Amino acid sequence: MIQKSIQIHLFDDADFSPAAKLVQVANRYASSIYLETSAGKVNAKSIMGMMSLALQGGDEVTVSADGADEADAVSGIEAFLCG
Repeated sequence: MIQKSIQIHLFDDADFSPAAKLVQVANRYASSIYLETSAGKVNAKSIMGMMSLALQGGDEVTVSADGADEADAVSGIEAFLCG
């Protein structure tokens, strides 16, 4: 399992489309991927979970991935979140 803390540069609290796009990015990988904030920990492949975090630019999240492509998954999520 790999974990990495990332500061978000992409999200806008009035627009849920980045959450949907993040779910699409996460679903490219076979690994289990989770995002964790002070609000909780959710499956990055779940649109409802991602929307429940209400991520905003400047928030810090911990991305964790576990599986065959975990390093690629964390890198891909980081690239998306950092715009």
